Amino acid sequence: MFHNLRLNIFIYYFFTTLGFLITSYYFLNILKFDDPYLLFAILATLAIFSGVFISKLAVDPFKQHLNNIEHLSKETLHELNLPISTIKTNTQMLRKNIENEKDLKRVLRILNASNMLEQRYNELDYMIKTHTTKEINEMFDLDLLIKDRIDFLQGIYPNKKFNLDLQATQIFNDKIGLSKVIDNIVDNGIKYSQNNTDIDIILHAKQLSIQDYGQGMDENKLLRVFDTYYQGDTETKGFGIGLSLVKRFCDKQNIKLSIDSKLNDGTKIILEFK
Repeated sequence: MFHNLRLNIFIYYFFTTLGFLITSYYFLNILKFDDPYLLFAILATLAIFSGVFISKLAVDPFKQHLNNIEHLSKETLHELNLPISTIKTNTQMLRKNIENEKDLKRVLRILNASNMLEQRYNELDYMIKTHTTKEINEMFDLDLLIKDRIDFLQGIYPNKKFNLDLQATQIFNDKIGLSKVIDNIVDNGIKYSQNNTDIDIILHAKQLSIQDYGQGMDENKLLRVFDTYYQGDTETKGFGIGLSLVKRFCDKQNIKLSIDSKLNDGTKIILEFK
């Protein structure tokens, strides 16, 4: 599709430019046209019509392609919702009747995996909405959102100890986007504090702080911590995009983001909401 589009645009550009040159030569040399303003008006009109046609030729296939992707994504989401819900519901029912510890652990692993699938489902749904809806902010309880995210992460990291001190707080923000931000910050704290089980999460006066007690960072790493694909520790599994996503989201939502870290003494990330 894109090869044919490139060829069509090239051909149109070629003949358009050739047409301008022939028109100019015709008026200036054949008709001995002496009025430069009228000649300019004629060429400008041709340029405008050519520009409109070229932009339509270039944009319409992309627009159609994106619409097809969006339609496919929505249909896929719709089809995924039922099996995910079915797995979760039946796993929870099985869990109630299982007494054997080994079987219970297996069922819990299935339940955690289905929760992760549901999370990916929600994120894909969120990505589609951000491209089709201008306003996705809503009023919600930030303390309840944090507790929900920690309950989710506790299932993935059962050996971690999350110390919560959450004050009831309502904010108007992008709830799903902020969920991803919290997940990224906490997940980073876990990855870089493998020898320490504690993560402190405090919410007071519309200020959220997430503190780990891991390897921390020196000043040089702090300067680059929000750069896309940057990883302070290349041996730690990850792609180095988490904190850059956090930074972009906070800038977009007018959330003040600050970070305090010392080498071998852990890292604290603070979000201040308006």
